Amino acid sequence: MSANTRSHLPPGRRKPVQQRSQERYGRILDACAGLLDEVGPTALTTKEVAARAQVPIGTLYQFFAGKEDLLAALASRNLDHYLQRLDDRLAQAAPVGPARFTDLAVEEFVAMKRSVPGFGQLDFGLAGAAVPPGVRNGQHLLDTDVDNNTAVALRLQALGGELFAATDPAALTLALRVALEAADAVLKLAFRGDPDGDPALITECKRLVRSYLAEQLA
Repeated sequence: MSANTRSHLPPGRRKPVQQRSQERYGRILDACAGLLDEVGPTALTTKEVAARAQVPIGTLYQFFAGKEDLLAALASRNLDHYLQRLDDRLAQAAPVGPARFTDLAVEEFVAMKRSVPGFGQLDFGLAGAAVPPGVRNGQHLLDTDVDNNTAVALRLQALGGELFAATDPAALTLALRVALEAADAVLKLAFRGDPDGDPALITECKRLVRSYLAEQLA
């Protein structure tokens, strides 16, 4: 299975090539993730991120055009890590059908919300009230052409590969997008009062998404 597909990155993002620059780039994203857990996306500032990462503010701006670009890079890294972790679990669980794929996708998302710094605040992008002032494209942090959940749906579609080969690609993208929106709402509810996520609501999330996709993709 492959997690790769096309992505139109927001302007201004420059990924480093040299090892020293890569280390600084990663340290800046780590600092951003840690601060998100402490202050949230609205109060986050590039100045504080640079200080936490122990780099000059000018170094941060060599890689990121501003706060929105920084959040976009972290969301993109989150998605890359999520897909790699999910791919590893799929390989270990093979053979996997669509229902198991769905369960593992939800379980890995929950696992990252519990353990990965900043993931609970940002995961793959921002929407609605979560978009802070000054961030104009919170729903397009992953891709300039489509909203965040569509971008995630396309990556999951590529990862699933032969599992969804019999389904019309456009219909599959729409179904996965709706499933992501539904799962996002239920999981937000699950984590609202429980830092580890309410187990009953997580179970219901899996059941809801599994049933919906089974009906849409039959």
